[in-house]
Amino acid sequence: MKLRGGRRSFGCVPGLLLVFLLTPSAWSQTPDDEPVRPLSSIASLGLAGEQASRLRQAVGARDYAAAERLLLNEIEPDPHSLRAAQLLAFAGRIYFLDQDYLNAAIAWKKSDAIVPLAPPLQFSLAMVYVRLAHREWAQKTLLSLAAKDKHEALYPYWLGRLEYDAQHYNAAIAYFRRAIVLDSGMARAYDNLGLCYFHQNENELAVENYEKAIDLDRNSLHPSPWPYLNLAITLQFLNRLNEAEANLRRAVGLDPHLAQAHYQLGSVLEDLGRAEDAIAELRESARLDPYYGEPHFALARILHKLGKEQAAQDELRTYRSLHAKTSPVAVSPDR
Repeated sequence: MKLRGGRRSFGCVPGLLLVFLLTPSAWSQTPDDEPVRPLSSIASLGLAGEQASRLRQAVGARDYAAAERLLLNEIEPDPHSLRAAQLLAFAGRIYFLDQDYLNAAIAWKKSDAIVPLAPPLQFSLAMVYVRLAHREWAQKTLLSLAAKDKHEALYPYWLGRLEYDAQHYNAAIAYFRRAIVLDSGMARAYDNLGLCYFHQNENELAVENYEKAIDLDRNSLHPSPWPYLNLAITLQFLNRLNEAEANLRRAVGLDPHLAQAHYQLGSVLEDLGRAEDAIAELRESARLDPYYGEPHFALARILHKLGKEQAAQDELRTYRSLHAKTSPVAVSPDR
């Protein structure tokens, strides 16, 4: 197995990690629980002074490729030793920071085969499985962690996320409620609970939970745009368009680069009859995410209504091109 840029990998783990599917996770919100930053533990790795200094410098400069090479050289002479387990655990963190999730998983599994990983790194391994779209492996790891620590809200929260992704909404609701019992201030548990209720057509309960998430998150250091976006989608469904627009403006204000928020705002503005404003938001959504097909389809629909047939067909071709591998069916800009 080769790393991008010709870097060396940890090689094979027979019957396990070679079957990874390197596709992005289905989460609308990416996993936001990451492993502990590694700098604090470099001194405990038992490296020679010069090697420790080089590793600290590489990590501090975010030269993860250099850090990975150094660690591999240290691991190779005795890859099954207790020292190797410690280096492998650390290397997994570096690969995670480098967004090389496959090799992060390999490093952590090899470390775990020598000495069981500590719970924080087991949880990080579960997050890697989520990013690599291996729901069943993530679920198994999280269930094990939850059985050992019944007071940590993150474990039922993520089990709920997995059930939601599988469209098992009742199971997801039970997990999110459990997370809230353990941590009543967990705004994202309320947000995801709202998503479950929306998919069950319990729209008032969805709104209630989104608003609770917003209230809890309002004074945080980095408020999330997602509860506002999810609330707006429900409000649009309920034809409460002015409220939907207001919440989408808040979402865009919190994260101007969130393509989904601009797309949804364009959709609401279209429903409000403000075609030019809608076009501007949809074009911004498409600019922010060149692989996002839905803004182009919405633009085709609006431009078709405005009688701009050539422009509408151009947008439709772009949409078809982006969806060629997943949605090869013919589409029309008419609603």
